[in-house]
Amino acid sequence: MTSNADPGPASGNGSVGGSGPTRSLWLRLLAISSAAGAGAIILAGIPAVILNGPDGVLSSTLGGLLVMVFFAISLLVGHFMGRNNPSGAIGMFVATYFVKVVGFAVVLFLIGAPAWLHGRWFLIGAVATVVFWQAAEIYGFSKARLQIYNDPEPKEPHDV
Repeated sequence: MTSNADPGPASGNGSVGGSGPTRSLWLRLLAISSAAGAGAIILAGIPAVILNGPDGVLSSTLGGLLVMVFFAISLLVGHFMGRNNPSGAIGMFVATYFVKVVGFAVVLFLIGAPAWLHGRWFLIGAVATVVFWQAAEIYGFSKARLQIYNDPEPKEPHDV
């Protein structure tokens, strides 16, 4: 029996490039998660517009967008803090989370729910967006290359 498969390049010929940490991890996660969140908003909006018309789709979209803004703020804080002070990023995440929860609660209580808002579709849009966003973040983190240890500096030939 013979094979017609192309053997490809011979192994061991050529160098394998160095691999470092993922550049701009937080912005990459923001892009992936935003795309997933937009997909969730569209998927939640289809039955909302069929069952409750424009008010239903607007309610589900508003719920999804609120979730996206909530999570996007954290990723942007991670991006800006991670560049300047990587060890302080976790503390800023906690502080930002507290400010976001209190801030969004105050805004929602002050504004209140408009008469056209369908609470069911608002919740469906928000929950769908949370699920899609978190799945995208998990996927993004699983593909990230995080450098754990500092690589040793290469030695000069005369230092050996």
